[in-house]
Amino acid sequence: MADIFDVVADATRRDILAVLLERESAVPQSGGEISVSEIVAALGTSQPTVSKHLKVLRESGLVSVREEGQHRYYRLDRAPLETLEDWLIPFMSSDAAADAATLAGVAAQEASLNDDQLAFASAIGKVFADVTQVVKRK
Repeated sequence: MADIFDVVADATRRDILAVLLERESAVPQSGGEISVSEIVAALGTSQPTVSKHLKVLRESGLVSVREEGQHRYYRLDRAPLETLEDWLIPFMSSDAAADAATLAGVAAQEASLNDDQLAFASAIGKVFADVTQVVKRK
């Protein structure tokens, strides 16, 4: 779980994931694929920077790549995000009894995390809770 948190902790990688998600929604016939040059244009970031972050996303399984000649086409892979979602759901639920039971299992996992990882996980949980509240208001 800590690995996925490390990956999504970087703002540039989150921006890349947002571009991939937008492509998937906006252009369904593309299969969600987008070229590196399109990502570079969308973010206004250098190609080497985007490529470096795409490598991290690819190694974590958050994106997949299709090679066509010298071109690379990336698309979002949601499977690794399910781990993150499973961890976050208890914090977003209004059923306190179920949350307590779920968190009891998470507490055992937390014992193996160091203080930096716990602080980071707490910060991510707060951000997701804040975003959830904003979405619920809309």
